[in-house]
Parts: sequence; C-alpha cells; structure tokens
Amino acid sequence: MKHLYLALLFLGCVRVAVGQEDPLYAQYLNNPLLINPAYTGLNDNFNGSIAYRKQWSGFDGNPTTLNISGHSSFHKNKMGLGFLLVQDKLGATCNTEAYATYAYRLKLNATTLSFGLQGGLINYNSNNNQLNAYDPNDPAFTNGQNVTKPSVGAGIILNSEKFFIGLSVPRMLETTAMLTNDSTSQSTEAILYDQHYYMTAAYVFYLSERVRLKPSVLVKAVQGAPLSVDYNVSINLDEKYTVGLYTRNLNTCGLLTQLRFATAYRFGYTFEIPLNNSVGTRFTTHELTFGFNMAILKAHSSSYTNF
Repeated sequence: MKHLYLALLFLGCVRVAVGQEDPLYAQYLNNPLLINPAYTGLNDNFNGSIAYRKQWSGFDGNPTTLNISGHSSFHKNKMGLGFLLVQDKLGATCNTEAYATYAYRLKLNATTLSFGLQGGLINYNSNNNQLNAYDPNDPAFTNGQNVTKPSVGAGIILNSEKFFIGLSVPRMLETTAMLTNDSTSQSTEAILYDQHYYMTAAYVFYLSERVRLKPSVLVKAVQGAPLSVDYNVSINLDEKYTVGLYTRNLNTCGLLTQLRFATAYRFGYTFEIPLNNSVGTRFTTHELTFGFNMAILKAHSSSYTNF
C-alpha cells in the first residue's frame, strides 16, 4: 500500500526507509504518458487529458490522485513536447509533481521507436497534526515535512498499430530529506522516494473490421516490495466503444469503459473491487478520465490509433 509516514524511529542520526510508492492507475494504456515520457507526441497530434482517481472510497485517509497532461508532436512528427501535473494524497501526506516531457522518434518501416525524457519538481508535504497518534506528545509525530526536490525520468517505446512495448523509470532520483526531532535536536535521514521500474506490453487482434481485442500487461518493480503485475483485456467496437476487465496481482478486479464521441473526445470510467482480505470489498475504487486528440498542425493526423 502507498505510504509516506515519516516517523523518527531512533534517537540520533539514522537512515529511515519510508519510501513513497508511485500513484496507482487503471487507465495507463489510455494515457501512457503517466508512466513513460517516450509517449510524448507519439500519436502525431495534440493530446490532452485530465483524470481523477478515488481509491477505496469510504476508507479513512484513502488515496486520491489527480493528473493533468498535454503533449503534441512537432518537427514533422519527429519529436514531441508536453507537460504532466500530478497531485497524490494519502492520509496526512500530499505529493505534487510538475514535469516537462520530451521525446524523439525514429521511424522503422511500420514501427516507431521513441526515446523520452522528463524533468521537473516534486513537493513532498505531510501534516502530522492530522494523524491520530496514540501518544500526542510523542516527538516522532510532532514534525511534518514540506520538501521540494528535482526529479528526472526516462523511457523508451517501440510500437506499431498492432503492438506496444514500453520500458521506463519515470522518477530516477532516490530522494532523501533530513528530519529534526524538536525535542532532542537530533536528525534522521528519511528516504522519501525509491525508483520504480515499469514494463508495458500490449497487442491488438483484429477480430473483424469492427471489433478489436487488446490484451495487455503492466509490470512494476521497486526495491523492497514484491513485483506488481496488472493483466488487462479489452474489446473495442467501431473505434468508439471500449470495455475491458483487469486485475492487479489477483488482489483487485476491475471494469474499464471508454467512449469516444464527436471524433476527437473520449470519456473513461473505471470501477475496482478489492479481493482477498486487503481492505474489504465494500471499499471500492473509482477513476474518471476525460481526454481529446486534435490535429492542430499541418503534419498532424486525426485518425484513430490503437494506443
């Protein structure tokens, strides 16, 4: 589970591992820019998106994530420029990120190889006054944090109209901060963030002129945590209607839907139910996405793409 609870576990200068996990997304294949800067401008048009995720609705201190992005291809569709804004809240913590993204692309016959970079800032903010500590006078819970750090990421994508393969490390820098105990004036080094590594793969089967089947997988790795694997399969009808099912480590099952309308616009909704004994099946997750693709430059394309 995502966590960033900063506690002074020892008196004196010690190194505390409290690494923040990346936000969870269910519609990453509809906007891979969230985890891979190489997606910048990949569809030869201007792409805008806004999404909101409310995880475990009804659970006290549940995670919520808001992201806004925009990107476009330039220079005869050989490169892309874009931006990404993310705000991720969990309990007493709030992380805000802002990035500029860049990608350069090589055409390899029917496939495209894209190299991407992103750079920006992350603000880590926690307010321990919002925590219900067993002992309110415990100095481990008297200090919050407000730390802003630089962040860079990189990724690569190989794709065509039928397949998509991506590798990325969207936040490459391990981030630490020195926290001071007001009662003892002694410091603790806290790890705010560990690198996350992503691999995505998808393939499109043309069942007929109207129907396309797209299975996909997302693998996420981070030091000190088990490997996370998402499995997804969706069906697209007439390039307008998409319905899919997915699971994350067989601990969550979800329904993904998307509607394209007025050619350029799309609206997506995702519903998740936790399985096993994680938080209880009554704490459901909801994710809304609105986006659009437009041809605003002469070299841009307005045609539908599978990715």
